[in-house]
Formats: sequence, C-alpha cells, structure tokens
Amino acid sequence: MLIHGILNPHIQSLLCRVRHTNTLLIADRGFPFWPQVETIDITLVDDIPRVLDVLAAIRSNFKIGAAFMASEFEAANSTGTRRQFAGALTGIPLTFEPHSQFRQRIPSTIGIIRTADTIQYANILLESA
Repeated sequence: MLIHGILNPHIQSLLCRVRHTNTLLIADRGFPFWPQVETIDITLVDDIPRVLDVLAAIRSNFKIGAAFMASEFEAANSTGTRRQFAGALTGIPLTFEPHSQFRQRIPSTIGIIRTADTIQYANILLESA
C-alpha cells in the first residue's frame, strides 16, 4: 500500500504513461471538457485542490522539460498570483502563448488533471523531459 506521494491510483496510472516529450495538462475548473482526452477530475469544492497543489505533488517524481500557459493568464491575474506560479515553475522553461494556440496542443496530450482552481487561465501544460 502506498503511504506517501501521490495516492490517487488514476493519477498514478496517468503519470506512468507519460513518456519523453509527451504532455500532461493540469487544468483549472473552467477548462473545457475534451471527450477524446482522458480526464481525471479531482475537484472537491472551490479551490480545493488547486493547480499549484497538483504541480507540487507531481514535481518530485516527474521530469518536466517545459511548461506552457495562456498569455491571457498574465493580464487576468494579480502580480502576487503571477509570482506564485513563476515560483512553482522555477527552473522550468515557461512559454506563454495565446489561449487559442494553447488549446491547439490539447488533443495530443496524454491526459488532463482537472482541479477546482478558480484562478483565470491557471492551466499549465507540462512537457516531459
């Protein structure tokens, strides 16, 4: 029986299937449903858990080569929120791109972990190294 780290068997299974240069999306609660992409919904109530909670949980055992976010994130959020995300992604090359371009990456992602985050455009697409 697992006693630490990620305990959710669905998330464990999804992470085990991500290979070199594959992508994984950690999404906020408002991100659209993509029927063709496996989605693990872990929402409980508003903001529990958040995108950064999931990122922190997987970072210790997931080699991230790059991250992508919608450029609208910067305009829609406070300096403090932007700093939190930048801090959580320290050491990972981060590219901001228009949301319309960001969404074009989704059909090829291995899976989506949907959180209850209410921060606008808080979605982070992680590319494995």
